[in-house]
Amino acid sequence: MPRTPGTEGFALNQTMLRIRDPQPSLAFYRDVLGMTLIQRIDFEELRFSLYFLAYLAEGETVPEAPAERARFVFARETTLELTHNWGTESDPAFAGYHNGNDEPRGFGHIGISVPDVAAACARFEELGVPFRKRPQDGRMKDIAFVADPDGYWIEILSPAGMTGAVAAQSSAT
Repeated sequence: MPRTPGTEGFALNQTMLRIRDPQPSLAFYRDVLGMTLIQRIDFEELRFSLYFLAYLAEGETVPEAPAERARFVFARETTLELTHNWGTESDPAFAGYHNGNDEPRGFGHIGISVPDVAAACARFEELGVPFRKRPQDGRMKDIAFVADPDGYWIEILSPAGMTGAVAAQSSAT
């Protein structure tokens, strides 16, 4: 299907989530989900930092030169931007951010596709990652939802599992 005229070259570059504390959030997205921190930008006058994470292709490297790195970050598709407003990590009065799934509902989740949902979930279990839905729970099987340190939901799915689910749903209608 052709693109709407005037949208040639448009790409979904990033999804932004606000985070309370960069240390546990970066550890979660890097060590649990396997993403790479490709850029950090600090805005000292405005007292916030941006952390851009992505999955790198085999052999792909992040450029060192600032202009090339910026082009690399802002020209790619599907980057996760974590925004940290300084001071939230140490403010006892800060209640955290709304995860979008509590009332009133809004933002829902991001999705990560994995080769094997059961194997990924077994690893998450070993790492102590909190689940919102396990693969065997509910009416939709073979998908899971885990939560990051700020309570945002992350859907864990496999292309093979979703292909079968969509085909079964299509034949039922």
